[in-house]
Amino acid sequence: MTEEDWLAQRFEEHRGHLRAVAYRMLGSLTEADDAVQEAWLLLSRSDTTGVANLGGWLTTVVGRVCLHMLRARRSRDEQPLGVHMPDPVVNRSDGTDPESQALLADSVGLALLVVLEMLTPDERLAFVLHDMFAVPFEEIAPMVGRTPAAARQLASRARRRVQGEAPPPDADVGRQREVVNAFFAAARQGDFDALVAVLDPDVVLRADGGTMRPHSNVLLRGARAVAAQALMFARLTPYVRPALINGAAGVVVAPHGRPYSVMAFTVNAGKIVTIDALSDPERLRNLDLAVLDD
Repeated sequence: MTEEDWLAQRFEEHRGHLRAVAYRMLGSLTEADDAVQEAWLLLSRSDTTGVANLGGWLTTVVGRVCLHMLRARRSRDEQPLGVHMPDPVVNRSDGTDPESQALLADSVGLALLVVLEMLTPDERLAFVLHDMFAVPFEEIAPMVGRTPAAARQLASRARRRVQGEAPPPDADVGRQREVVNAFFAAARQGDFDALVAVLDPDVVLRADGGTMRPHSNVLLRGARAVAAQALMFARLTPYVRPALINGAAGVVVAPHGRPYSVMAFTVNAGKIVTIDALSDPERLRNLDLAVLDD
């Protein structure tokens, strides 16, 4: 085995972890793969003879690559107007494939990724690397050009926002599914009061239709407003197919087998607290919707 082959083998051992880091940093599966590939190119050109912890070294490399990508988005003014939904990870409702399990090892829900999109690049890096992957602030600080204490403050600000806007889902996915099923049953029956009953009073609905469906770009707050919106789309309830969206109960809406929307639900204390929907036709075409296969 050549030295390059040995290095490639070591890199492959860490690929799943690195993709998980990049997905949380970027919210895009394609960009996450690009960041991981960039990390490999940097590794192949670097002298790592003095690196004792290759996994840790690669984590910081991917973190730097993702930070540069996030900053480039801002400098090019690529921040989307209105609601932007990160790429969802969609699986059959009866389980996830091994690759998805690695990607979602610490249950990163779509609602959490939406909140991460609202952070500054530096805040997102500090929070993701420290809170999700236990990277010390002493290693994060040079990446953002700050002291360890300042890096800690970045993560603290991000943490407060996440805790305020992305509550953790109930652990029992089966119970989540019961609540989601009750939501669609109420919508199908046109029962406004039953809809309100399964929604948290402060529920948030975010929908991203992209440029092709601008009428579907929605941000609503409050149970009554969200229930009214659900009744407007009750005609689509016969085409709802259960799925796991980022490891939590969700659905793919597919009239006549054609994906119209992916909907992720956060169920907390038995109530729906967030609904995150992607109905951008262009982005839906790029998703792996194996859940639709018979």
